[in-house]
Amino acid sequence: MFKKLLIAGICAAVLVVTGTGLWAWQGLDSLSKPVVMTEPVLFDVPGGTAFSEVARQLEARGLVEKSLWVRVYGRLFPDQARIKAGEYEFTDGMTAEAMLAKMVSGDTKHWSVQFIEGWTFSDMRAALAASERLEKLTSEWPVEQIMEAVGAEGEHPEGRFFPDTYLFTSSESDLDLLRRSFRRMETVLAEEWENREEGLPYASAYEALIMASIVERETGAPKERDQVAGVFVRRLQKGMRLQTDPTVIYGMGDKYQGRIGSQDLRTHTPYNTYRINGLPPTPIALPGREAIHASMHPGAGKALYFVARGDGTHQFSNTLAEHQKAVRAFQLNRRSDYRSSPAPDKDEKP
Repeated sequence: MFKKLLIAGICAAVLVVTGTGLWAWQGLDSLSKPVVMTEPVLFDVPGGTAFSEVARQLEARGLVEKSLWVRVYGRLFPDQARIKAGEYEFTDGMTAEAMLAKMVSGDTKHWSVQFIEGWTFSDMRAALAASERLEKLTSEWPVEQIMEAVGAEGEHPEGRFFPDTYLFTSSESDLDLLRRSFRRMETVLAEEWENREEGLPYASAYEALIMASIVERETGAPKERDQVAGVFVRRLQKGMRLQTDPTVIYGMGDKYQGRIGSQDLRTHTPYNTYRINGLPPTPIALPGREAIHASMHPGAGKALYFVARGDGTHQFSNTLAEHQKAVRAFQLNRRSDYRSSPAPDKDEKP
């Protein structure tokens, strides 16, 4: 009798263990099945969040059926429970295991903000302010405070930040991006200055940066940058004034409403290169690397003048007589489709 009871007990225990094992296997297996999402899900893990809380949030958001199996998974595989704080993006078809792996690797969601070549520092600040995901620290700061924070106390901000697309996470601020952009410009400028041509009319890399900003604003046609730089360099070398409209516009500030009048050209400002000799005191915009390179590797030739053709390119002239003829042809008799920047490529989206 006792033997029969013992056998029955053993059989019952085997059934329980087997059933429990099957139940656990099915639960853990659910973590390897794709999760259906109608749209990407942003999942935030604040600093210091316990793994068990992450498991509960995954269940609350409908990303796993039961948080229990996430906790069990973390016990079985401790390395997969060492998640990092941040904001993560989960997409349709991901498994819970893949989500955990993403959080363990710290593969957080990135957003971007773009600083465009030719923009001013004010344009940069507006782009930072408009970025919804970016923490705003400097919105109310005066320029002087920003420059001190990036490591350039007392310096003018214009042209000191490198135009590019910058990626950031939810843990970063506008100051972080400003610092990155400033350091990038410092690096690019130093590299280009180190490899500059001989005999340039610049006393420092900063003067080359000023020239690069003018080149950037003067042409939207990349192939012309070295030619434009060549004209300005030759004018400086000959003691001629630069006489470039973008500097006048910058000096006008908010007074500029789309047109430059004769009175504007006569008005003396530190940036009116029709009235001052040499370069203006600071850059007038953000120059890209190509413009910086052109300012230190100006195109060869004899041209001292250029005028916009109306298709985004320029007519270059060696003499004043040739230039005046070009002005009559392209400015006094403007074409109906006149444009100051090049037409987009056919494959380029408007």
